[in-house]
Amino acid sequence: MEALLGEHLRICPQGYTCCTSEMEENLANHSRMELETALHDSSRALQATLATQLHGIDDHFQRLLNDSERALQDAFPGAFGDLYTQNTRAFRDLYSELRLYYRGANLHLEETLAEFWARLLERLFKQLHPQLLPTDDYLDCLGKQAEALRPFGDAPRELRLRATRAFVAARSFVQGLGVASDVVRKVAQVPLAPECSRAIMKLVYCAHCRGVPGARPCPDYCRNVLKGCLANQADLDAEWRNLLDSMVLITDKFWGPSGAENVIGGVHIWLAEAINALQDNKDTLTAKVIQGCGNPKVNPHGSGPEEMRRRGKLALQEKPPTGTLEKLVSEAKAQLRDIQDFWISLPGTLCSEKMAMSPASDDRCWNGISKGRYLPEVMGDGLANQINNPEVEVDITKPDMTIRQQIMQLKIMTNRLRGAYGGNDVDFQDASDDGSGSGSGGGCPDDTCGRRVSKNSSRTPLTHALPGLSEQEGQKTSAASCPEPHGFLPLFLVSLILAAAGPRWR
Repeated sequence: MEALLGEHLRICPQGYTCCTSEMEENLANHSRMELETALHDSSRALQATLATQLHGIDDHFQRLLNDSERALQDAFPGAFGDLYTQNTRAFRDLYSELRLYYRGANLHLEETLAEFWARLLERLFKQLHPQLLPTDDYLDCLGKQAEALRPFGDAPRELRLRATRAFVAARSFVQGLGVASDVVRKVAQVPLAPECSRAIMKLVYCAHCRGVPGARPCPDYCRNVLKGCLANQADLDAEWRNLLDSMVLITDKFWGPSGAENVIGGVHIWLAEAINALQDNKDTLTAKVIQGCGNPKVNPHGSGPEEMRRRGKLALQEKPPTGTLEKLVSEAKAQLRDIQDFWISLPGTLCSEKMAMSPASDDRCWNGISKGRYLPEVMGDGLANQINNPEVEVDITKPDMTIRQQIMQLKIMTNRLRGAYGGNDVDFQDASDDGSGSGSGGGCPDDTCGRRVSKNSSRTPLTHALPGLSEQEGQKTSAASCPEPHGFLPLFLVSLILAAAGPRWR
């Protein structure tokens, strides 16, 4: 191919070249697409890692709650008879509320539990006293005295204290995984700047246009190009680390008698203790209620209390941990530590794995102009550090707004995790800024998020939505012929481009 004066080139050095303007434009477009593909591949791999951890731990927590409800359904009918079978809906509704709370619905768990105990007390009081006909006012009086009377013993208080901490810890961890995946997905959609596309072309293909295909990019040159291209992404680093650190910390709340595993899997045990206590305290409770609220009306058609068959106590044992959650959490923590530096290590990773970078900076690598050493220093990480980047023109006064929004989502989720670590019942709406819930791992639908869910509203149970190029060198050829490219560009494509370029070098 005939050597051309490079005055027509807009990106590559304007010396003698074997690339036409059309070839340079095609190679520039292709280099941009190859970098975008490499970025998407890295993002998909990270999303897959997070999704695997999310699904494993989420499935385990939901299985714990399902197993608890199943244990209740198996044991309560035989132990409590009509006290359970006539109130199955109340128990079923409680488990439905707990599932919604775990999945992120805007429920206040303490209020939910208080409403459950109040409704259950009214129904069981009437069942234990079929000879009485309490009015609504009388039942209101009963409810007002319930806190002092403690008809269910310590079970309601213990369940409230433990469940609030356990459920908020479990759901915040799973939500954190979902938010992290969602951030990765949205950042991957941020387009490359035109200045980046030019720099990538110069990095990868200008050596071919200069006839030196064996000169692979100098390591520091490649890092400066990618640090400039991914400057905004690197600014995610601080809040990304804060989020992952908070997620690792919250797993401390999964263990022990008050940990998420024991509490979520043992809800039925507290319910059994509550009904046992009510039966034990029945006579004392009745006397105190009559003392405080007066004598209720008598049901002329009701049977006497002596006709109610006394059921035995139900003693349920906690199941020992199977070790499944411990294994899942151990794997998740290891993965979270591995991906802590994802954003600031991305330029180096891409240079090493995707850019066929030279193994050393010496006289044989491509420095953007010719074969030779690359002398400029490597820039720091993040947007502000690119003010003097010699390879990519970066306007540090104009941060990418999509990435700034994702930084805010990381902050919000980190604050929720920190609140959850302290046992606070945070207002747990979906942290996704677009409201779609995609990849958020625990968002809730429009009819349940953003407002208090009424007892009679119809809800739909939620499910968590879940988020290589050859390094071989090109053939070494003399300056008297146009080279074959390395593996970053498919061979056939460059062959077609060069074939259309005109006569051969003389």
